Amino acid sequence: MQRNNGKAREHGGKVLNVNDNDNEAARYLGTTMLRRAGLDVVEASCGMGALEMVHRAPPDVVVLDVKLPDIDGFEVCRRIKANPHTAGVKVLHTSATFVSLDKKVQGLDIGADGYLTQPFEATELVATVRSLLRLAQAERELRARADHLAEADRRKDEFLAMLAHELRNPLAAITASLPLLEQRDAMNKGERRAREVLRRQTVHLARLVDDLLDVSRVTQGKIELRLELVDLKSLLARVVLTTRERGTNARGQTVTLALPDVPVQIRGDITRLEQIFTNLLDNASKYTDAGGHIRVSLDPITSGGATFARITVRDDGVGIAADALPMIFGLFAQASVTLARSRGGLGIGLTLVRTLVELHSGEVEARSEGIGHGAEFEVRLPLLGLAEAGERASQRGTTELRRRRVCIVEDNVDAQQAIGDLCEMWGHEVHAASDGIVGVGKVLDLLPDVTLIDIGLPGIDGFEVARRLRADPRGKGLWLVALTGYGSPEQRTSALAAGFDVHLVKPVEVHKLQELLDAGPPALRASRI
Repeated sequence: MQRNNGKAREHGGKVLNVNDNDNEAARYLGTTMLRRAGLDVVEASCGMGALEMVHRAPPDVVVLDVKLPDIDGFEVCRRIKANPHTAGVKVLHTSATFVSLDKKVQGLDIGADGYLTQPFEATELVATVRSLLRLAQAERELRARADHLAEADRRKDEFLAMLAHELRNPLAAITASLPLLEQRDAMNKGERRAREVLRRQTVHLARLVDDLLDVSRVTQGKIELRLELVDLKSLLARVVLTTRERGTNARGQTVTLALPDVPVQIRGDITRLEQIFTNLLDNASKYTDAGGHIRVSLDPITSGGATFARITVRDDGVGIAADALPMIFGLFAQASVTLARSRGGLGIGLTLVRTLVELHSGEVEARSEGIGHGAEFEVRLPLLGLAEAGERASQRGTTELRRRRVCIVEDNVDAQQAIGDLCEMWGHEVHAASDGIVGVGKVLDLLPDVTLIDIGLPGIDGFEVARRLRADPRGKGLWLVALTGYGSPEQRTSALAAGFDVHLVKPVEVHKLQELLDAGPPALRASRI
């Protein structure tokens, strides 16, 4: 008996036996069988009474007779399974021999976990109930594990957001300082190389931070595309030029671009499209030796009655083994760990490529003839028809370039100084504050044209700074820009809700900040970056 009680505790062991008073002997017999097996058994004599007991204190298993005096066992089972609070309760239908096969099937279809026909042996009933108890225990453990993983995932996302903020602050300071260094010519080749290394590695580090955050958002479906008409020819030309400047030229690699004579336009998110092709080109360069060749081509094609833009990135690098091809787009997948570590990277770039391509209703495929034979990646994106492409129009008015009064509320001294020096270099008047409370007072006194506010401030955070500025009559017409390391869509939404006009993520691209300041507040509001 004690041995059976141990099994009952191990598997939960609480059983509700439901049978009507007209069949009290059968209910008593079933309860006796189960109790002798060491199980904890309670009873109910009608359907509504059983439901009340299940909702009050859900058992592990309900042994449920089909024929009940009020509502039948099928309806009781359906209600138990329909309630999220009790859906995990296992239901074992029992019935007399006259119940037809279609009734048994009906019970299983509505969610019953088993079916026994009376009369049954004690061993059959006990074995079936214990089987359901084991199943209930396994499901509880899986739910607990899923809850644990969900909590761990939430903590990971919080950590990544904080990590990005902490990394982006020094990145912002370095990025803003580089143009100041480049105001004068390098004194020698060593200094020139050092500047090139700083510029190249800062961009690389910023992309790694962005990729790390993006892969978290992508896997949770939190990426939202901002669709517009995109000229793929111009976009690819820009990406190839940037790739050459960033590293392929230094490695002696040749990157060629083949474009068609006809326009090739799609509807997509231009930032995410650049990310797709930049990742593919960086991947090709990383796995191609010095002096190697990379070829990028664009062609409009027709397949299955639909038109697509086909973009291929082909290299003559190390290639991909056949057994690695099916896994190449997997998260953190790398074709060769030893090789990948020597080449650098996190193993997440191709995961982002695949997901972003699919978000654009496209497809991506990797091909290789094996190690030493290079690799080819092909992206297919839905192509716009001529009529839709013709709708594209750009009506941007001329902007007045004038001296702005800029206030920077930033607690990172290096970032504050570097951004301030940049703004002064562009001819703007600069003021600064190092915490939120002082920042509110200074902004309301100065009433600057543009205020750059970090979110992670001491005292009060940037959201509260914006709210206090908007609550003051003097602050209602101010132009507030969130310049922050927090780059998630949720953070952007929170920033706009707090009163910011623009949300910029550190390290902000220098030319973008310059263009926004030159364009002035009306353009800032229109951009809603």
